[in-house]
Amino acid sequence: MSAAARAVESTPFTLEALGDRALLLTLGSRVDAALNARALALAQALRAAALPGIEDIVPAYASVCVRYDPCAFAQSATVAPFDVLADRLLAALAQAAADTPLDTRAPLDIPVCYGGEFGPDLDAVAMHARLSPDEVIARHVAGDYRVALLGFAPGFPYLLGLDDALHVPRRASPRTRVPAGSVAIGGAQTGIYPRELPGGWHLIGRTPLVLFDPARTPPATCEPGRRVRFRAIDAAEFAAWTT
Repeated sequence: MSAAARAVESTPFTLEALGDRALLLTLGSRVDAALNARALALAQALRAAALPGIEDIVPAYASVCVRYDPCAFAQSATVAPFDVLADRLLAALAQAAADTPLDTRAPLDIPVCYGGEFGPDLDAVAMHARLSPDEVIARHVAGDYRVALLGFAPGFPYLLGLDDALHVPRRASPRTRVPAGSVAIGGAQTGIYPRELPGGWHLIGRTPLVLFDPARTPPATCEPGRRVRFRAIDAAEFAAWTT
């Protein structure tokens, strides 16, 4: 049995309605890599079930939101569509395929130009961690990350797997403008701003990749569950990517 199937089988969760068009499966309330893996496994199992009437399946740190068309689950005036959907979801999870692992593709390569104008907070992070800027970069690129979820803005990946030494509290004063592609650290997580946004995380570098494009399929470069590795580049290579 795969890790994904074991996570689905062994993890208790609660079900609750989010309005009349969404359902939330909740496994816990903490940010934890193992718990997030279970949430990703649940989402994957539900996608594999391909139940008619499901409009979207959105995993988070420790929950999965299922958006649905209530008309597809309206069987009678005495049974709510939510109850019908809940029964079908539970049946689908009970029969989840045992050979469907989490995303096994090679890690997504994210080139990053660190420090300077690209990462104005690199020195501050280094000082907090009692490391040199080069050591911060070395530890950041050595991490094996997984996209826990997309949130805050379309295409913004929250990545778990940050070296403990690089955990740093968010900035006391958020910026009103953070450049698109900025690679940042906030608490125990690292992430990437997909476009110019306000933000309070520490900026340590920037990637030339376009992380979100609604004209693409899928529109987000980083999908939940995908493994990610960062790679250091210099300013010349950054410029070559953008020309």
